[in-house]
Amino acid sequence: MEPIEINAGSWYLRALRADDRIDDRPALAEGGITDPGYVARRTAQWDEETHYSWAVCEPTTAELVAEVGVTPGEGHSAEIAGWSRPGYDEALEAGMTAVLRFTEGALGLTPRRAD
Repeated sequence: MEPIEINAGSWYLRALRADDRIDDRPALAEGGITDPGYVARRTAQWDEETHYSWAVCEPTTAELVAEVGVTPGEGHSAEIAGWSRPGYDEALEAGMTAVLRFTEGALGLTPRRAD
């Protein structure tokens, strides 16, 4: 599946990127994710339909402030989890809510938030 962009009101959700236009790796590092292959792995997971992840971004700068992911489970279930950079809990909550709706409506899965 190709990554899907989601408008979450004050926040914009898009696939993680590390290219000549947008590089999420510095923001990921601020969130404690320093694996240089992280973005490539998330991209491959979209292709394999094993995990879908979104960068929750400032719409004017495209700066990543949080990440939300969906992992399909047994049957029609899915687990939703996320993290945010310090001070961006509101962005994480908005992203989680938007991804929950997407998971139900577009993917046809029954989502639950990770513990």
